[in-house]
Amino acid sequence: TWLGMTFAAAGVMHLGWWCTVRRLRREGRLTPTLVIVGANKTAEKLIANALEHRDVAILGVFDDRLGRAPADIAGVPVLGDVDALLNHRMMPYVDRVVVTVASTAQARIREISERLRTLPNEVTLLVDAKDGSDAAAISRLADMPLAKISGSRLDPDRAFAKRLQDLVLGVLLLVPAAPVMAAVALAVRLDSPGPILFRQRRQGFNNEEIVVWKFRSMKHEARSDEDGVRQVSPGDARVTRVGRFIRSTSLDELPQLWNVLRGEMSLVGPRPHEPTMKTGAVQSSRLIAEYAHRHRMKPGMTGWAAVHGSRGPLHTAAQVRARVALDIEYIERQSFWLDLYIMLKTLPCLLGDRRAAR
Repeated sequence: TWLGMTFAAAGVMHLGWWCTVRRLRREGRLTPTLVIVGANKTAEKLIANALEHRDVAILGVFDDRLGRAPADIAGVPVLGDVDALLNHRMMPYVDRVVVTVASTAQARIREISERLRTLPNEVTLLVDAKDGSDAAAISRLADMPLAKISGSRLDPDRAFAKRLQDLVLGVLLLVPAAPVMAAVALAVRLDSPGPILFRQRRQGFNNEEIVVWKFRSMKHEARSDEDGVRQVSPGDARVTRVGRFIRSTSLDELPQLWNVLRGEMSLVGPRPHEPTMKTGAVQSSRLIAEYAHRHRMKPGMTGWAAVHGSRGPLHTAAQVRARVALDIEYIERQSFWLDLYIMLKTLPCLLGDRRAAR
C-alpha cells in the first residue's frame, strides 16, 4: 500500500543517512566547532588539548580586551572583541562559545556572560581547577572541565529523530495538502494580479537567515511585509480578499512544506520571524535578552506558542516576552509526543482563531 511504501522509503532513507553520518564522522567533517573568548594561557592550553584529542575544531579567538591580545593563540587567529564575535558571519555554524577568562575575575565574567546571552549558541565557562571550582563542571571538552553559562546544544540523537520525523510526516502531509495548495494557488491567481508565491527572509536555526515560501496574501505592489519593517495589522488595506482567508487559516504557509523537506524548517518549532521585525518602533530582538534562544531549534510551521494563542503580529513588548518564553519552553521539552500533540491541536486552534490579522 501507499502507507507501507512511504514507511519503507523512510527506512531506506534512515539507513542511508546513518551510513552517511558514520562516514562523515570518520572523515572529521562533523566535528563540533567552537570559538574562544579570552586570549590567554588557558585558551592556549585548550587549543593544545583540542589538537591532541581531535574532538573539536576551534575556529577563532576573541577577547574583550583586544588591545592586550596577540595576533594569534597557538596558531588560532584572534578575530576581534566581543562585538566582533556577536556580529561575525560564522556564528550560525558555531556549536559552542567557551569563555576562558579566569574564574577569579567575576565582574569581567558577568559582563561577558550578559553580552553573550543574546546568542542562541551554547556558552560555557572553562572551569579553573586550581581554585577548587572543578566540582562546578557539568561537562568536559578536550579533557578540560566546563560549566554552563547560557544556551544549550540540541542533543544530536534528538535532532536526528526530529529530522526523520519531519521527512516522514512531511511526505505524508504533502499528499492531502497538494489539492488544497492547487485550489489556493488558483484562488490567488484569480483574485489579484501578481505572482502566486512570494519569498520572505526569516531567521532560522542559530540565527542563520533562510528564505521561506508563502502564498501571496497581499497586493503585489505592497512589498513592505517582505522587509520586516511593518507587520500586518487587522483591516490592513494591503491584504487581498483571498489573502484574508488564507492568512486567518494559515493556508498561506502550506508552501513551507518545501522548506521542511529541504531541512530549513521543521513541522513544529518556534515560528520564523523576520530578521528586522519591529514591535512598535523597536526591533523585537532588542526587547528581551533571551530572544535569540528561540533559534536554538529550526523554526516550525506550527508551534507551542501558536497553539497557546501567540500567532501573528506582536504589538507590545509583553507579547514578545510571552512568545519567547513559550518558544524556549518548547525547545526544552521537545519530544515526538509533544510535537504530535501540537500538530493535532493546530487545526482546531486555526479554525477557532479570531485574532489573526485579516
